[in-house]
Amino acid sequence: MLDFLPAPLKGTLAALSILLNTLILFPFLLLFALIKLIIPVTPVRKFCTVVLNNIAWVWIGFNNLLMDILHKVEWDVRGVENLCREHWYFVTCNHQSWADIPAIQYVLNSRIPLLKFFLKKQLIWVPLLGIAWWALDFPFMHRHTKEQIAKRPELKGKDIAATQAACEKFRYTPVTIFNFMEGTRFTPEKHKRQNSPYKHLLKPRAGGTAFVFGAMGEMIHTMLDVTIVYPDGRKGFWDYLCGRIRRIVIDVRVREVPEQFLGMDYENDRETRVAFQRWVSEIWAEKDRRIEELKVGGDLGV
Repeated sequence: MLDFLPAPLKGTLAALSILLNTLILFPFLLLFALIKLIIPVTPVRKFCTVVLNNIAWVWIGFNNLLMDILHKVEWDVRGVENLCREHWYFVTCNHQSWADIPAIQYVLNSRIPLLKFFLKKQLIWVPLLGIAWWALDFPFMHRHTKEQIAKRPELKGKDIAATQAACEKFRYTPVTIFNFMEGTRFTPEKHKRQNSPYKHLLKPRAGGTAFVFGAMGEMIHTMLDVTIVYPDGRKGFWDYLCGRIRRIVIDVRVREVPEQFLGMDYENDRETRVAFQRWVSEIWAEKDRRIEELKVGGDLGV
């Protein structure tokens, strides 16, 4: 609708509108978060969780609508037909750009439960966002290194136990846990430095995903394997706000997680750890081939 405007103006309008959207909804988010904290009754907390998730959906929905008004993006979306908001999911995706998250939210926001990330404990102090993440039950974790555990053996197993306790609230309300397995954005320099065996991907880090299935195996049995491609080349979040990203391909594959990996002890069970790493490597090899097929079949220049 307003795609004719200069790109910097569209980016500025988008940024200011998202900020205004945040400031309007934040007091409502804080109100229900406080009610949830003050009244430790399961039905009340469950109700507040539903309201808080709906506030987040409204926030994302407004941002998506804003993109539709300001920009003209050609979306090629595949594999989302049978998704639902009443199911628990784990989502992973190749990491191309800072635009990946808003693009994935655009496609999945109304189809699955709210995307939530495992966050470092220190991030709770980020202004506004820290409180929002806490209110929305984003799991905060403090991963202990092997060196820390070696010095203090009593820390062994604490990470899984703390995460399981934090995720108990997800037992009553469906949730989607999101994680970039590559851990960082793909660049040719990182690809070369890693000596990655994949043409379009960095090496996956299986530990974080294993941590999720180990802590939440009773609830999360399904993984959404998302592949994102920018046919006109990778651009950043500001480019996304400015409307410089004109085409986006998002391919979703639904995978049932093998039962042996649900509730697994990744750190201490070597046989399971090797099997899980092999499973992840197979998924990554298939994803690499899929990107190549998308490039060839769709004449994509990424």
